[in-house]
Parts: sequence; C-alpha cells; structure tokens
Amino acid sequence: MKQHFDSLDTTLLHGGISEDAATGAVNIPIYQTSTFHQQELGKHKGYEYSRTGNPTRHALETLIAELEGGTAGFAFSSGMAATTTVLSLFKTGDEILISSNVYGGTFRVLDKVFNQFGITYRIIDTLDLSLLKKSFTPNVKAILIESPANPLMTVTDIAAVSKTAKAKGALVIVDNTFMTPYLQRPLALGADIVLHSATKYLGGHSDLVAGLAVVKNSLLANRLAFLQNATGGVLAPFDSFLLIRGIKTLGVRLSRHNENALAIALFLKSHHAVESVYYPGLKDDPGYKIQKKQASGAGGMISFKLKKEFDVRVFFKSLKLVALAESLGGVESLICHPATMTHASIPYEIRQKVGITDNLIRLSVGIEHKNEIIKDLAQAFERSRKTK
Repeated sequence: MKQHFDSLDTTLLHGGISEDAATGAVNIPIYQTSTFHQQELGKHKGYEYSRTGNPTRHALETLIAELEGGTAGFAFSSGMAATTTVLSLFKTGDEILISSNVYGGTFRVLDKVFNQFGITYRIIDTLDLSLLKKSFTPNVKAILIESPANPLMTVTDIAAVSKTAKAKGALVIVDNTFMTPYLQRPLALGADIVLHSATKYLGGHSDLVAGLAVVKNSLLANRLAFLQNATGGVLAPFDSFLLIRGIKTLGVRLSRHNENALAIALFLKSHHAVESVYYPGLKDDPGYKIQKKQASGAGGMISFKLKKEFDVRVFFKSLKLVALAESLGGVESLICHPATMTHASIPYEIRQKVGITDNLIRLSVGIEHKNEIIKDLAQAFERSRKTK
C-alpha cells in the first residue's frame, strides 16, 4: 500500500514511485529502451512502446501528480511541448484568454501556430476581476495565466480567476514554473491544469530540458494522455531520471532561493541605479497580499529597471559571477534582458504597453552566498554609470 506523507519535503523524496519493484533499488532505474517484450498477443507487463509509456517517465509523472495534488501527470520533451499539447485540447473557433505578461514562447505559439488553426487568443489584465468577468464570451474556452507572471512578477488571484472561469464554463490553466508545487498548488486553488517548464526549478541544475502537465480530473487525464501519445513530444528516460533526482532537492534549494532573493530585492530597492523592483516578497509590492495568501513563498525571480543614467549593455558585460543567459531556476544565478531575449517574440507595441521596456532586467537568483551576488551586482552598477 502506497504510503502518504504529511510533509511535502518528505514527499519530494519518497512520493510517486520511489522504489524499483523488480530490484528494490532506491532510485528508479533508467529504462533505456524503445520497446518491450510481450508475452503473447494482447498481453504485456504494462508497457508496449516508450512513446506510449516508459517506467522511468511513469515514475516522474506519478510523482508530479502527487506533488500538485492532481489526477495524472504527463512529462514532455520541453515546457513548450507541454504547453502545445495542452493547447491542442482546443478546436477551431475556441478562444484562449492570456494574462498581459506571459512567457514569450507561450505568446509565440498562440500567435504564430494555433492562430493558423482558428484557435484565437486575447490578452487581458487578470488583476482586474471586473474586466475579467466581462471578457468571457461564449467562445472563450480557457484562461491561461502565470502567477507570478514572467517577467514583471505580477500576481494573479488564482482562486478568484478560477471561480469566475468556472461560472462561465471555461478551463483554468496555470503555468506554475516560477513557484513549483513546493510554494504554490494551483489545483487546490481551483485550476484545472498546471504547466511547468521543468527545465527550471524542478530540474534545478541547468542540465536538462523538460516540461510537465498535471490535470485535476480523469476526463482531462484521458484526453491529454491521448494527445501525448498521438503527438509524441515525450520526455526521454534519462531526462526523466535526472528530473526525479532534481525534484528530491527542490525543498532545500527553494528555501535558499527565497532567502537570497529577498535579500537581493531589498538591496536593489535601496540602490541608486535602480528605478523600480518587481518582487512579490516585498511588503510594498502590489501583489504581496495575494502572494502571501496563495503561496508559501515569493520564489527566486526578481525583475528590475535601470535608471536612464546607467547603460544596460555595460551592466550585463560587467557582471562576473551572475551569468547572462536564457532560462532560470538553476542553482547558479542567471540574468537576462527580456526585451531582446525571453520576450523578443512579443511585438514591440505590446511589450511597451505591458511594461517590458528596454531597461527591464530579469534576475534568477541562485543559491550562491547572497553577499557574493550582491557584490557582483554592485560593481556592475558602478561600471555601467554613463559619463557626461
């Protein structure tokens, strides 16, 4: 009988399928096989072909479903493969509402791919609940949100959005990449589907690319299982193994990410080079109260804007410890320029409207000593000051 653990920290290590039934191995083996020997026609040991199902991937999918409190989990070759498969639940004539700042790849796949199939999208401010209620036309079949959102860290009230969407018969899809189930559980707040770029905090070591989806009910589970198998963007056994290993240390890593991020957010807030700081762990942040209500931490992501007296390019070039790179959520600190990197696919006019300006910087705070990160940022600020 499967043991239930009261603590999420323990579930990270021992949840899902944490022991190999065949050998008793405390780590699920990498079942590096494409196919499985069947005893006779129509009779096998639970697996036929690794696109349809693989024991290592199944262990990961069982674990993420348990962590998110869902019915079933699904592992994909990337976060965008997970998002694309979930969006494939919809058909021509359907409309998806998206929050005003989402990951550029999510916008791109809706704008450039699904639009071609007659599945449309509309950008709305999910912070305005009265506007949200008016946005649900009969064609709206889902709302896709990130909270905190990428890259401006805006916090959406997931429970309130879910209540409104349910009254209109629409699904609620939440990208939980920034928070992970360790800090926030959208299904418990009323969402129907949770997405993850597991490349980020769940993997945690910048050594794999993966995506995960978790659904609330069995009907969605059956539909998504069909799509996963039919479209085939599944996660490989080795990467599934790495991701399980990464998840085991999620709790201790996020505790350090949270601690470091708050210290650095306070440093940025008081620094003369910084125009504004976006971090829901700051008490004067607009999303602080909702974040406190629906999550157990503010996470390791911070965005901030440089004042016009400082050169963004020189700032990036001057950093020595913090790496200028795409992605986030690794043990090392990473920094990027959303307007030309992660959100470059969003048209300039939309970027300006929502606040993704050329002086916006996104920082993924790692688990290095916080004083070392602060020291590196401080010297880069000073080097980037424009001379008159």
